[in-house]
Amino acid sequence: MEHRIEIIGGGLAGSEAAWQAARRGCRVRLFEMKPGRFSPAHTSPLLAELVCSNSLRAEMLDSAVGLLKEEMRRLDSLVMTAALATRVPAGRALAVDRERFAAFISARLEAHPLVEIVRQEVTSLPAPHPGVVLILASGPLTSAALTESLVQLTGRQHLAFYDAIAPIVEADSLDRQVIFQASRYDEGPGDYLNCPLDEEQYRSFVAALVEGKKVPLKEFEEKKYFEGCLPVEVMAERGAETLRFGPMKPVGLVDPRTGSEPHAVIQLRKENLEGSLYNMVGFQTKLTYPEQKRIFRTIPGMERAEFTRLGSIHRNTFVCAPELLLPSLQVRSRPDLLLAGQLSGVEGYVESTAMGLLAGINAALLTAGHAPAVPPESTAMGALVSHLTKTEAKRFQPSNINFGFFPPLTGRIPKKLRGQHHADRALAALDEWRQAMDQVAQP
Repeated sequence: MEHRIEIIGGGLAGSEAAWQAARRGCRVRLFEMKPGRFSPAHTSPLLAELVCSNSLRAEMLDSAVGLLKEEMRRLDSLVMTAALATRVPAGRALAVDRERFAAFISARLEAHPLVEIVRQEVTSLPAPHPGVVLILASGPLTSAALTESLVQLTGRQHLAFYDAIAPIVEADSLDRQVIFQASRYDEGPGDYLNCPLDEEQYRSFVAALVEGKKVPLKEFEEKKYFEGCLPVEVMAERGAETLRFGPMKPVGLVDPRTGSEPHAVIQLRKENLEGSLYNMVGFQTKLTYPEQKRIFRTIPGMERAEFTRLGSIHRNTFVCAPELLLPSLQVRSRPDLLLAGQLSGVEGYVESTAMGLLAGINAALLTAGHAPAVPPESTAMGALVSHLTKTEAKRFQPSNINFGFFPPLTGRIPKKLRGQHHADRALAALDEWRQAMDQVAQP
Protein backbone atom coordinates (compact mmCIF):
# COMPACT_ATOMS: atom_id res chain seq x y z
CA MET A 1 0.00 0.00 0.00
CA GLU A 2 1.40 3.38 -1.00
CA HIS A 3 1.70 5.89 1.82
CA ARG A 4 1.59 9.54 0.88
CA ILE A 5 0.44 12.98 1.98
CA GLU A 6 -1.88 15.08 -0.15
CA ILE A 7 -2.03 18.82 0.42
CA ILE A 8 -4.69 21.13 -0.99
CA GLY A 9 -3.36 24.67 -1.40
CA GLY A 10 0.09 25.98 -2.32
CA GLY A 11 0.15 29.09 -0.17
CA LEU A 12 2.44 29.66 2.79
CA ALA A 13 0.92 26.93 4.95
CA GLY A 14 0.61 24.35 2.20
CA SER A 15 4.14 24.98 0.95
CA GLU A 16 5.58 24.73 4.46
CA ALA A 17 3.61 21.55 5.17
CA ALA A 18 4.90 19.97 1.97
CA TRP A 19 8.51 20.82 2.88
CA GLN A 20 8.23 19.47 6.42
CA ALA A 21 6.65 16.22 5.27
CA ALA A 22 9.09 15.68 2.40
CA ARG A 23 12.17 16.32 4.53
CA ARG A 24 10.92 13.51 6.78
CA GLY A 25 10.91 11.10 3.87
CA CYS A 26 7.23 11.24 2.91
CA ARG A 27 5.89 11.37 -0.62
CA VAL A 28 3.85 14.55 -1.05
CA ARG A 29 1.30 15.52 -3.68
CA LEU A 30 0.65 19.29 -3.51
CA PHE A 31 -2.46 20.57 -5.31
CA GLU A 32 -2.44 24.22 -6.43
CA MET A 33 -5.19 25.64 -8.66
CA LYS A 34 -3.06 28.46 -10.15
CA PRO A 35 -2.52 29.29 -12.97
CA GLY A 36 -5.67 27.52 -14.15
CA ARG A 37 -7.75 29.56 -11.73
CA PHE A 38 -6.92 32.56 -9.55
CA SER A 39 -8.70 33.83 -6.45
CA PRO A 40 -9.81 37.49 -6.42
CA ALA A 41 -6.60 38.46 -4.55
CA HIS A 42 -3.98 36.36 -6.39
CA THR A 43 -2.12 37.25 -9.59
CA SER A 44 1.08 35.16 -9.64
CA PRO A 45 1.36 31.49 -10.65
CA LEU A 46 4.10 31.01 -8.05
CA LEU A 47 3.59 29.10 -4.81
CA ALA A 48 3.54 31.02 -1.50
CA GLU A 49 2.33 34.27 -3.08
CA LEU A 50 2.00 37.14 -0.60
CA VAL A 51 -1.16 39.11 -1.36
CA CYS A 52 -1.25 41.59 1.51
CA SER A 53 1.78 43.20 3.16
CA ASN A 54 5.32 42.06 2.39
CA SER A 55 6.20 42.23 6.10
CA LEU A 56 6.48 39.22 8.40
CA ARG A 57 6.49 41.64 11.33
CA ALA A 58 8.90 41.96 14.26
CA GLU A 59 12.13 39.98 14.51
CA MET A 60 13.11 40.55 18.14
CA LEU A 61 12.98 37.46 20.35
CA ASP A 62 11.25 39.44 23.10
CA SER A 63 8.23 39.79 20.82
CA ALA A 64 5.82 36.89 20.44
CA VAL A 65 5.98 36.83 16.64
CA GLY A 66 9.77 37.14 16.69
CA LEU A 67 9.92 34.16 19.01
CA LEU A 68 7.59 32.20 16.73
CA LYS A 69 9.93 32.87 13.81
CA GLU A 70 12.93 31.59 15.77
CA GLU A 71 11.08 28.40 16.70
CA MET A 72 10.27 27.83 13.05
CA ARG A 73 13.90 28.40 12.03
CA ARG A 74 14.96 25.74 14.52
CA LEU A 75 12.53 23.36 12.85
CA ASP A 76 14.03 24.06 9.40
CA SER A 77 11.17 26.18 8.07
CA LEU A 78 11.36 26.69 4.30
CA VAL A 79 9.40 29.93 4.57
CA MET A 80 11.81 31.36 7.14
CA THR A 81 14.78 30.32 4.99
CA ALA A 82 13.20 32.04 1.99
CA ALA A 83 12.44 35.17 4.01
CA LEU A 84 16.04 35.57 5.16
CA ALA A 85 17.31 34.99 1.62
CA THR A 86 15.01 37.63 0.07
CA ARG A 87 14.65 40.21 2.85
CA VAL A 88 14.45 43.97 2.25
CA PRO A 89 15.26 46.69 4.81
CA ALA A 90 12.39 47.27 7.24
CA GLY A 91 13.88 48.41 10.54
CA ARG A 92 13.16 45.90 13.27
CA ALA A 93 10.75 43.96 11.08
CA LEU A 94 11.39 41.14 8.63
CA ALA A 95 10.09 42.16 5.20
CA VAL A 96 10.72 40.43 1.89
CA ASP A 97 10.84 41.01 -1.83
CA ARG A 98 7.61 39.19 -2.55
CA GLU A 99 8.48 38.01 -6.07
CA ARG A 100 11.89 36.62 -5.08
CA PHE A 101 10.37 35.12 -1.94
CA ALA A 102 7.70 33.17 -3.84
CA ALA A 103 10.19 32.15 -6.54
CA PHE A 104 12.60 30.80 -3.89
CA ILE A 105 9.95 28.60 -2.29
CA SER A 106 8.56 27.43 -5.64
CA ALA A 107 12.02 26.42 -6.86
CA ARG A 108 12.84 24.48 -3.68
CA LEU A 109 9.62 22.48 -3.79
CA GLU A 110 9.72 21.89 -7.53
CA ALA A 111 13.24 20.47 -7.18
CA HIS A 112 12.44 18.14 -4.29
CA PRO A 113 12.31 14.51 -5.48
CA LEU A 114 9.52 13.58 -3.04
CA VAL A 115 7.21 16.49 -3.93
CA GLU A 116 4.80 16.34 -6.86
CA ILE A 117 3.07 19.65 -7.65
CA VAL A 118 -0.30 19.17 -9.34
CA ARG A 119 -1.67 22.30 -11.01
CA GLN A 120 -5.32 21.44 -10.58
CA GLU A 121 -8.25 22.88 -8.63
CA VAL A 122 -9.77 20.66 -5.95
CA THR A 123 -13.45 21.43 -5.47
CA SER A 124 -14.32 18.88 -2.80
CA LEU A 125 -12.55 16.98 -0.06
CA PRO A 126 -11.38 13.55 -1.24
CA ALA A 127 -12.84 10.60 0.62
CA PRO A 128 -10.58 8.88 3.17
CA HIS A 129 -8.15 6.47 1.51
CA PRO A 130 -5.90 3.89 3.21
CA GLY A 131 -2.34 5.14 3.46
CA VAL A 132 -3.21 8.75 2.58
CA VAL A 133 -3.14 11.67 5.02
CA LEU A 134 -4.81 14.86 3.79
CA ILE A 135 -3.95 18.47 4.69
CA LEU A 136 -6.38 21.23 3.77
CA ALA A 137 -4.48 24.52 3.45
CA SER A 138 -6.65 26.29 0.90
CA GLY A 139 -6.32 29.64 2.63
CA PRO A 140 -8.57 32.55 3.54
CA LEU A 141 -10.15 32.64 0.08
CA THR A 142 -11.19 29.00 -0.03
CA SER A 143 -13.65 28.53 -2.89
CA ALA A 144 -17.35 28.25 -2.24
CA ALA A 145 -17.41 24.64 -3.47
CA LEU A 146 -14.53 23.50 -1.26
CA THR A 147 -15.93 25.42 1.70
CA GLU A 148 -19.27 23.71 1.22
CA SER A 149 -17.51 20.34 1.20
CA LEU A 150 -15.88 21.23 4.53
CA VAL A 151 -19.22 22.38 5.95
CA GLN A 152 -20.81 19.08 4.97
CA LEU A 153 -18.02 17.23 6.78
CA THR A 154 -18.12 19.27 9.98
CA GLY A 155 -21.86 19.87 10.10
CA ARG A 156 -21.29 23.48 11.09
CA GLN A 157 -21.46 26.65 9.04
CA HIS A 158 -18.09 28.31 8.61
CA LEU A 159 -17.36 31.76 9.94
CA ALA A 160 -15.91 34.68 8.00
CA PHE A 161 -14.21 38.02 8.54
CA TYR A 162 -12.59 40.47 6.19
CA ASP A 163 -8.97 41.40 5.50
CA ALA A 164 -7.97 44.52 3.61
CA ILE A 165 -4.96 45.06 1.34
CA ALA A 166 -2.77 48.20 1.46
CA PRO A 167 -1.76 50.10 -1.69
CA ILE A 168 1.71 49.99 -3.28
CA VAL A 169 3.22 53.13 -4.83
CA GLU A 170 6.11 53.69 -7.26
CA ALA A 171 9.12 55.22 -5.51
CA ASP A 172 10.03 57.62 -8.30
CA SER A 173 6.59 59.21 -8.13
CA LEU A 174 7.19 60.40 -4.55
CA ASP A 175 8.38 63.91 -3.66
CA ARG A 176 11.55 63.38 -1.64
CA GLN A 177 11.79 67.11 -0.95
CA VAL A 178 8.83 66.63 1.40
CA ILE A 179 9.07 62.97 2.38
CA PHE A 180 11.92 62.14 4.76
CA GLN A 181 13.64 58.83 5.53
CA ALA A 182 13.71 57.60 9.14
CA SER A 183 12.68 54.81 11.49
CA ARG A 184 11.18 55.57 14.90
CA TYR A 185 13.94 56.38 17.42
CA ASP A 186 16.67 54.96 15.16
CA GLU A 187 19.77 56.95 14.37
CA GLY A 188 20.91 57.13 10.76
CA PRO A 189 18.76 57.22 7.63
CA GLY A 190 16.24 54.57 8.76
CA ASP A 191 14.29 52.12 6.63
CA TYR A 192 10.99 53.96 6.16
CA LEU A 193 9.86 56.93 4.11
CA ASN A 194 7.66 59.31 6.11
CA CYS A 195 5.03 61.70 4.78
CA PRO A 196 4.59 64.48 7.40
CA LEU A 197 1.23 66.14 8.07
CA ASP A 198 0.51 69.21 10.16
CA GLU A 199 -2.67 69.37 12.23
CA GLU A 200 -4.79 70.98 9.51
CA GLN A 201 -3.62 68.50 6.87
CA TYR A 202 -4.27 65.61 9.25
CA ARG A 203 -7.82 66.66 10.05
CA SER A 204 -8.63 67.22 6.38
CA PHE A 205 -7.24 63.81 5.56
CA VAL A 206 -9.26 62.06 8.28
CA ALA A 207 -12.41 63.81 7.08
CA ALA A 208 -11.73 62.68 3.52
CA LEU A 209 -11.32 59.08 4.64
CA VAL A 210 -14.59 59.16 6.54
CA GLU A 211 -16.50 60.82 3.71
CA GLY A 212 -14.87 58.86 0.86
CA LYS A 213 -16.88 56.43 -1.22
CA LYS A 214 -16.42 52.82 -0.14
CA VAL A 215 -16.90 49.55 -2.01
CA PRO A 216 -20.24 48.17 -0.79
CA LEU A 217 -20.33 44.74 0.79
CA LYS A 218 -21.90 42.00 -1.28
CA GLU A 219 -25.21 40.50 -0.21
CA PHE A 220 -23.58 37.41 1.28
CA GLU A 221 -20.99 39.40 3.23
CA GLU A 222 -21.29 40.41 6.86
CA LYS A 223 -19.56 43.55 8.15
CA LYS A 224 -17.05 41.87 10.45
CA TYR A 225 -13.39 42.93 10.61
CA PHE A 226 -10.29 41.52 12.29
CA GLU A 227 -9.20 44.10 14.87
CA GLY A 228 -5.52 43.75 13.93
CA CYS A 229 -6.15 44.62 10.27
CA LEU A 230 -8.85 47.28 10.21
CA PRO A 231 -9.44 49.32 7.06
CA VAL A 232 -7.93 52.78 7.55
CA GLU A 233 -11.28 54.50 7.06
CA VAL A 234 -12.86 52.33 9.76
CA MET A 235 -10.13 53.48 12.15
CA ALA A 236 -10.84 57.08 11.11
CA GLU A 237 -14.54 56.62 11.86
CA ARG A 238 -13.70 55.58 15.43
CA GLY A 239 -12.43 59.03 16.35
CA ALA A 240 -10.42 61.98 15.09
CA GLU A 241 -7.28 60.93 17.00
CA THR A 242 -7.44 57.17 16.37
CA LEU A 243 -5.02 57.20 13.43
CA ARG A 244 -2.53 59.39 15.31
CA PHE A 245 -2.25 56.63 17.89
CA GLY A 246 -2.14 53.93 15.21
CA PRO A 247 -0.44 53.76 11.81
CA MET A 248 -0.02 57.56 11.65
CA LYS A 249 1.75 57.83 15.01
CA PRO A 250 4.50 60.51 14.74
CA VAL A 251 6.34 59.64 17.97
CA GLY A 252 10.07 59.14 17.51
CA LEU A 253 10.16 60.72 14.04
CA VAL A 254 11.71 64.14 13.44
CA ASP A 255 11.11 66.04 10.21
CA PRO A 256 14.54 67.40 9.17
CA ARG A 257 12.86 70.42 7.57
CA THR A 258 11.37 71.57 10.88
CA GLY A 259 13.55 69.84 13.47
CA SER A 260 10.46 68.58 15.31
CA GLU A 261 7.90 65.79 15.22
CA PRO A 262 5.07 66.26 12.70
CA HIS A 263 1.48 66.20 13.92
CA ALA A 264 1.09 62.86 12.10
CA VAL A 265 2.94 60.77 9.53
CA ILE A 266 2.19 58.17 6.91
CA GLN A 267 4.97 55.61 6.64
CA LEU A 268 6.04 53.83 3.46
CA ARG A 269 8.03 50.58 3.57
CA LYS A 270 10.15 49.06 0.80
CA GLU A 271 8.26 46.50 -1.23
CA ASN A 272 11.24 45.11 -3.16
CA LEU A 273 15.03 44.94 -2.93
CA GLU A 274 15.51 47.59 -5.60
CA GLY A 275 13.45 50.08 -3.61
CA SER A 276 11.35 50.92 -6.65
CA LEU A 277 8.08 50.16 -4.87
CA TYR A 278 6.78 51.16 -1.44
CA ASN A 279 3.89 49.86 0.65
CA MET A 280 1.64 52.27 2.59
CA VAL A 281 2.07 50.84 6.10
CA GLY A 282 -1.22 50.16 7.87
CA PHE A 283 -3.31 51.60 5.01
CA GLN A 284 -5.45 48.61 4.16
CA THR A 285 -8.69 50.02 2.77
CA LYS A 286 -12.05 49.39 1.16
CA LEU A 287 -12.27 52.81 -0.48
CA THR A 288 -13.14 52.63 -4.17
CA TYR A 289 -10.17 52.79 -6.53
CA PRO A 290 -10.91 56.36 -7.76
CA GLU A 291 -11.33 57.56 -4.16
CA GLN A 292 -8.04 55.96 -3.12
CA LYS A 293 -6.17 57.81 -5.84
CA ARG A 294 -7.91 61.10 -5.04
CA ILE A 295 -7.55 60.95 -1.26
CA PHE A 296 -4.07 59.45 -1.05
CA ARG A 297 -2.75 62.06 -3.48
CA THR A 298 -3.64 64.73 -0.92
CA ILE A 299 -0.90 63.31 1.33
CA PRO A 300 2.15 65.62 1.42
CA GLY A 301 4.78 64.20 -0.90
CA MET A 302 2.32 61.90 -2.68
CA GLU A 303 0.60 64.47 -4.89
CA ARG A 304 1.89 62.71 -8.04
CA ALA A 305 1.89 59.17 -6.66
CA GLU A 306 1.56 56.33 -9.16
CA PHE A 307 0.02 53.20 -7.71
CA THR A 308 0.99 49.72 -8.89
CA ARG A 309 -1.62 48.17 -6.60
CA LEU A 310 -4.59 49.76 -4.93
CA GLY A 311 -6.18 48.57 -1.72
CA SER A 312 -9.01 46.08 -1.61
CA ILE A 313 -11.01 43.99 0.80
CA HIS A 314 -11.71 40.28 0.71
CA ARG A 315 -13.44 37.60 2.69
CA ASN A 316 -11.37 35.41 4.98
CA THR A 317 -12.71 31.93 5.65
CA PHE A 318 -11.87 29.99 8.82
CA VAL A 319 -13.35 27.28 11.02
CA CYS A 320 -14.32 27.43 14.66
CA ALA A 321 -11.20 25.62 15.76
CA PRO A 322 -12.17 24.90 19.41
CA GLU A 323 -15.15 22.88 18.19
CA LEU A 324 -13.53 21.15 15.25
CA LEU A 325 -9.80 20.60 15.78
CA LEU A 326 -7.58 18.47 17.98
CA PRO A 327 -4.31 20.02 19.22
CA SER A 328 -2.56 18.04 16.46
CA LEU A 329 -4.66 20.06 13.92
CA GLN A 330 -6.58 16.90 13.00
CA VAL A 331 -10.30 17.29 12.40
CA ARG A 332 -12.09 15.57 15.27
CA SER A 333 -14.60 13.81 13.04
CA ARG A 334 -11.98 12.76 10.46
CA PRO A 335 -8.48 12.21 11.91
CA ASP A 336 -6.90 11.55 8.51
CA LEU A 337 -7.58 15.24 7.68
CA LEU A 338 -5.58 18.15 9.12
CA LEU A 339 -6.29 21.85 8.68
CA ALA A 340 -3.48 24.37 8.29
CA GLY A 341 -2.98 28.07 7.69
CA GLN A 342 -5.59 30.76 8.17
CA LEU A 343 -8.35 28.26 7.56
CA SER A 344 -7.43 26.67 10.92
CA GLY A 345 -8.28 29.91 12.73
CA VAL A 346 -5.04 31.88 12.99
CA GLU A 347 -4.26 35.30 11.58
CA GLY A 348 -1.06 36.44 9.89
CA TYR A 349 1.58 35.11 7.54
CA VAL A 350 3.85 33.76 10.26
CA GLU A 351 1.07 32.14 12.28
CA SER A 352 -0.40 30.52 9.14
CA THR A 353 3.01 29.15 8.16
CA ALA A 354 3.57 27.81 11.68
CA MET A 355 0.34 25.83 11.50
CA GLY A 356 1.42 24.50 8.10
CA LEU A 357 4.73 23.46 9.64
CA LEU A 358 3.00 21.60 12.47
CA ALA A 359 0.49 19.98 10.09
CA GLY A 360 3.36 18.76 7.90
CA ILE A 361 5.18 17.25 10.87
CA ASN A 362 2.07 15.50 12.16
CA ALA A 363 1.04 14.25 8.74
CA ALA A 364 4.48 12.65 8.43
CA LEU A 365 4.17 11.07 11.86
CA LEU A 366 0.70 9.72 11.08
CA THR A 367 1.85 8.35 7.74
CA ALA A 368 4.60 6.44 9.53
CA GLY A 369 2.14 5.01 12.05
CA HIS A 370 3.24 7.21 14.96
CA ALA A 371 1.18 9.40 17.27
CA PRO A 372 1.05 13.09 16.31
CA ALA A 373 3.12 15.61 18.28
CA VAL A 374 1.95 18.79 19.99
CA PRO A 375 4.48 21.47 21.00
CA PRO A 376 4.62 22.46 24.69
CA GLU A 377 2.24 25.27 25.59
CA SER A 378 5.19 27.37 26.79
CA THR A 379 6.41 27.61 23.18
CA ALA A 380 4.94 30.09 20.71
CA MET A 381 3.69 27.27 18.49
CA GLY A 382 2.15 25.47 21.45
CA ALA A 383 0.55 28.67 22.74
CA LEU A 384 -1.01 29.25 19.33
CA VAL A 385 -2.38 25.71 19.24
CA SER A 386 -3.75 26.21 22.76
CA HIS A 387 -5.58 29.33 21.57
CA LEU A 388 -7.07 27.39 18.67
CA THR A 389 -8.26 24.41 20.68
CA LYS A 390 -8.91 25.65 24.23
CA THR A 391 -10.64 28.99 23.70
CA GLU A 392 -14.34 29.06 24.52
CA ALA A 393 -15.99 28.36 21.17
CA LYS A 394 -18.56 31.14 21.31
CA ARG A 395 -15.80 33.69 22.00
CA PHE A 396 -13.29 32.35 19.49
CA GLN A 397 -11.76 34.82 17.04
CA PRO A 398 -8.71 34.42 14.78
CA SER A 399 -5.70 36.15 16.27
CA ASN A 400 -2.03 36.88 15.82
CA ILE A 401 0.34 35.29 18.33
CA ASN A 402 0.78 37.25 21.56
CA PHE A 403 2.21 36.57 25.00
CA GLY A 404 -1.30 36.53 26.44
CA PHE A 405 -1.65 33.01 25.00
CA PHE A 406 1.39 31.72 26.94
CA PRO A 407 1.30 30.15 30.43
CA PRO A 408 2.12 32.80 33.07
CA LEU A 409 5.73 33.30 34.09
CA THR A 410 6.65 32.57 37.70
CA GLY A 411 8.18 35.10 40.05
CA ARG A 412 8.31 38.88 39.92
CA ILE A 413 9.75 39.83 36.56
CA PRO A 414 9.95 43.46 35.36
CA LYS A 415 7.59 44.09 32.45
CA LYS A 416 10.38 45.00 30.01
CA LEU A 417 12.10 41.65 30.67
CA ARG A 418 9.06 39.40 30.39
CA GLY A 419 9.36 38.91 26.64
CA GLN A 420 12.92 37.65 26.96
CA HIS A 421 11.94 35.33 29.82
CA HIS A 422 9.14 33.91 27.66
CA ALA A 423 11.66 33.38 24.86
CA ASP A 424 14.23 31.66 27.07
CA ARG A 425 11.61 29.29 28.47
CA ALA A 426 10.05 28.63 25.07
CA LEU A 427 13.26 27.83 23.20
CA ALA A 428 14.46 25.47 25.92
CA ALA A 429 11.12 23.64 25.76
CA LEU A 430 11.15 23.59 21.96
CA ASP A 431 14.66 22.09 21.80
CA GLU A 432 13.64 19.34 24.21
CA TRP A 433 10.47 18.64 22.19
CA ARG A 434 12.44 18.59 18.93
CA GLN A 435 14.96 16.14 20.35
CA ALA A 436 12.13 13.84 21.43
CA MET A 437 10.67 13.95 17.91
CA ASP A 438 14.07 13.19 16.37
CA GLN A 439 14.11 9.93 18.32
CA VAL A 440 10.93 8.78 16.57
CA ALA A 441 11.65 6.45 13.63
CA GLN A 442 11.42 8.11 10.24
CA PRO A 443 9.00 6.77 7.62
